[in-house]
Amino acid sequence: MIRQRLFWKILVAFLFTYFAVSQGIWLLVTLTLDKGEPPAIVLRNDVAPGVVMAARNALHHGGLAEYRALELALPAVTRKHLSLHPAQAAANGQWKRPPVPPQTGVHDAATTAPDGQAYIVRFSFPDARPVRILNLPPVVLLPGIAAGLVFASLLAWYLASPINHLRRGFEQLARGDLSVRLLPRMGSRRDEIADLSRDFDRMARQLEELVEGRDRLLHDVSHELRSPLARIQLALALAERSPQRSGQALERVGHEVARLDALVGELLTLARAENDGSAGDDYFDIAGVTESVVEDVRYEAEPEDITIALTTDLRNDVPLVRGNSELMRRAIENVLRNALRFSPLRGRISVRVAEPERDREVLITIADEGPGIPADKVDAMFQPFVRGSGHTSSFGLGLAIASRAVRLHRGTIAARNRTDGGFCVEMRLPTEPLTT
Repeated sequence: MIRQRLFWKILVAFLFTYFAVSQGIWLLVTLTLDKGEPPAIVLRNDVAPGVVMAARNALHHGGLAEYRALELALPAVTRKHLSLHPAQAAANGQWKRPPVPPQTGVHDAATTAPDGQAYIVRFSFPDARPVRILNLPPVVLLPGIAAGLVFASLLAWYLASPINHLRRGFEQLARGDLSVRLLPRMGSRRDEIADLSRDFDRMARQLEELVEGRDRLLHDVSHELRSPLARIQLALALAERSPQRSGQALERVGHEVARLDALVGELLTLARAENDGSAGDDYFDIAGVTESVVEDVRYEAEPEDITIALTTDLRNDVPLVRGNSELMRRAIENVLRNALRFSPLRGRISVRVAEPERDREVLITIADEGPGIPADKVDAMFQPFVRGSGHTSSFGLGLAIASRAVRLHRGTIAARNRTDGGFCVEMRLPTEPLTT
């Protein structure tokens, strides 16, 4: 379940604002309300009808004396609203009522005292009834509007500020500034916008690495191509100057053309390994592939009297890997040939295929007795054309192809210098049961 942190922040902020507004309105009403005077609506609907009816009955049955007694019995805050007016008959048979002051509401009734005198019993109360928006009094409307403006402003700032950072970051990225990073600008935010900034930084970092890798690859490829082309030009120039040496020059040209062809083939393999989205759906025996590669490389190791020992430690008879067997064969072969290249005369290369008990995976270890490489070069050796010891030799594209092939099979590849001398490369590949 995705944690909607931004949603909860907005919800908590809204509830806090609502609580603050409601308490503020209650405080304002409490402070502005006349504590000795009930509200006009209470006087009009609750107090006036009962008081007028009681005063009318008292006047009708007991006359002015009983009316005055009732009037004195009323609370002072109620008594000041009650009044008695003599009544006169109108032409239409109704009683003439005294005029009502402006912004005053009244509730009255006509009655006759025992002596025959007619009276109007009147209960008056303030009734300004100003024009209100949505029928809300200003004491409620104004704090609500003010709190809404403050809440909306803070929310807009809270959301717009990081969005503006994102917009400027995308603009910088579009202009080619791949070093832009947004997460430091987000401060201590821990919500979806901060996650988006983190994803943006990861994207920018990957783009920067891809562009740098492309530029470095182009530089290294141009350097690798320039050397054989220069030797071809030199061989052709020597053939023109010394026709008797044309056979030797043509042999050199053929050798350099073969090197160029091999380099172009490795570049195509590297490009294919980088661009393919998946290795494939074939199942193959990785132990058998490794054994086949070892047998082929042993022929090349015989002139240098280098021993290649293969050991297997398998819990299953056939550890199957899902992917492309030819691509993995090329990866293992490249690592093994690199070990052969740096092994000393009459050295030993150990190749081990094992299945660790903790996971469904196969571990291929290739260890040599060579000089190893500087510690600062270990992490970069799987990049194209990284220089080895003394910067006099390059790993070329072989290890880069091996790294991409292993990653394409959802595996990992790592290298380290051995404590007792030499170098070791480990490839871990997930194994899968055969499905039909």
